[in-house]
Amino acid sequence: MSENVKLSVIYYSSTGVGYEIAREIVETAEKEGAEVRLRKAAELAPAAAIESNPAWAANVEATKDVPEATADDVVWADAVIFGSPTRYGNIASQLKQFIDTLGPQWAQGQLADKVYSGFTSSATAHGGQESTLLALSNTFYHFGGIIVPPGYTDGSKFVDGNPYGTSHVDAQGNNPVDETTRTAAQVQAKRVVRVARALKAGDL
Repeated sequence: MSENVKLSVIYYSSTGVGYEIAREIVETAEKEGAEVRLRKAAELAPAAAIESNPAWAANVEATKDVPEATADDVVWADAVIFGSPTRYGNIASQLKQFIDTLGPQWAQGQLADKVYSGFTSSATAHGGQESTLLALSNTFYHFGGIIVPPGYTDGSKFVDGNPYGTSHVDAQGNNPVDETTRTAAQVQAKRVVRVARALKAGDL
């Protein structure tokens, strides 16, 4: 009997791109038999900043029922997929702040030996996507995590071209999440669930 994998998808998204990718990952992982928690990082930006951007305000309203991430969502999981837009080639402060609260769990070894992976988006091509995903990996190293990237493990990866994780260029809102990105998210979700299941079963 296959092992039931517990997956947390924890993301930050201002205008909704990350939310769309996260939902694709969640739906795919559930189809693969995983038990999934979808969680968002708490918003840190002031209301005035949010209200100044209609897409940002709309996303806040659209995701108001998504629970905010807690440390338990990481401790509970066999695998965690983090998502963040790129901010100057790094992860957003909202997600970083959540990660920085995990010190007590890290100190107790509760974050080690889990599968970790990441996804991102940027406004422009080459806008820091790879460095953002690599920055997430730096955190996973400190956790003692098992990093599972999509790699070039599926023919579709030669179309989206990112072996580090799912990524999307939204061109300041002009490029909605498309089939290429959705396919990349599906490949990543399936691989994470498959590896986590094998680890739980002792097959790796």
